[in-house]
Amino acid sequence: MDLKDEEYKKFHCGLMPGVDPDRVIGVRTPQLRKLAADIMKQQPDLAEEFLHSLPHTYYDENNVHGFLIAGRKDFQQCVGAIEAFLPYVDNWATCDLIRPKVFSKHLEELLPYIERWLASDHTYTIRFGIRMLMDFYLDDAFETRYADMVAAVRSEAYYVNMASAWYFATALAKQYDAVLPYIENQRMDTWTHNKAIQKAVESYRITPEQKTYLKGLKVK
Repeated sequence: MDLKDEEYKKFHCGLMPGVDPDRVIGVRTPQLRKLAADIMKQQPDLAEEFLHSLPHTYYDENNVHGFLIAGRKDFQQCVGAIEAFLPYVDNWATCDLIRPKVFSKHLEELLPYIERWLASDHTYTIRFGIRMLMDFYLDDAFETRYADMVAAVRSEAYYVNMASAWYFATALAKQYDAVLPYIENQRMDTWTHNKAIQKAVESYRITPEQKTYLKGLKVK
């Protein structure tokens, strides 16, 4: 508990309205990341034991769990650990910190898992799938079929639709010409469509001319 920060806990809980404050210790993210790295390096057996001790009690423990998964170097072990963990992820912050570097070397192998995650009925499993498409498939690996996958997602969950909007805003910044038709043709529900435009307009990577055009595509 030496790493506990009450002010940080109060601030962070305000960003996660669905998380019980009693489940938040209040350890800052860089400290949790370092803790996970130290455990992986110095106590690998403890890391394995921790990964198999689901569910955890505290939000902070879940974040350590996410960092431990992200540090796995074997693709199959990593994706297996993620599939075991995703049902227990109950907030956007834990969901969004899991970014396994090993995925960048296994993009084709990863796609069937992403398709399954997008078809889930669990909010943060869907969000995680969208995040993986945003993190690993918007640069050299980009194809419009990946944007199709996100555009096809339909959900009533705020954190799913926000992830979709975030994806398209980022896609506009990186693949403007290819992604613009998804906005022009209103391929998403109205809320997500407008939020994607809002986030794109807020981006420094979108030109003033592009921003002006995108603003005219908002649905009233």
